[in-house]
Amino acid sequence: MAVRGLIIGATLICAMVVVCYGEVKLSELPVTLSVATTPPKADLLAGVGKITVTWALNKSNADTSKYSKVTLELCYTKASQIDRPWRKTEDELFKDKTCQHEIATKTYASSGNSVDYVVLKDVPTGHYFIRSYVVDAAGTKVAYGQTDGVDLFITAITGRHASIDIAAAAFSAFSVVSLAFFFYLEKKKSK
Repeated sequence: MAVRGLIIGATLICAMVVVCYGEVKLSELPVTLSVATTPPKADLLAGVGKITVTWALNKSNADTSKYSKVTLELCYTKASQIDRPWRKTEDELFKDKTCQHEIATKTYASSGNSVDYVVLKDVPTGHYFIRSYVVDAAGTKVAYGQTDGVDLFITAITGRHASIDIAAAAFSAFSVVSLAFFFYLEKKKSK
């Protein structure tokens, strides 16, 4: 009985924390940053491709007193989310799986911000856009901005090289020759 009471009590406390503090929703965050990339449309190769991301405050009347840092993230477009629930867009940010690849985290400044980003080797093939979140000192997302009309197509590394293909062909040929040789020896011994 004591264990059951403890579990129920812990569940109620967790529920109250969620209700009191709430979850951050993308639809409730103000769009106070404008974000752009150079080039705006590109075909990039993972590990090689490079883009420049710039961002600035787009609303002069925004309250920026809580702004501490800006986090830039690479996000899947709707085309890259089709039939892939692990990339699904959710309004509640703790459930959102749209932005899975961090580009950079910088200290907040209202203008003159840019970063050069070389696409990491573990980024999967897909169409992407850039989203930036403004974070306060406690680490809570308080505003955001994202690119519009940007289509960055990234091709992932396949992991196959010519040397692997040559080695596979050589070992396959060796196994066929070995099989034929031992088959010949067995036939010779049986006579």
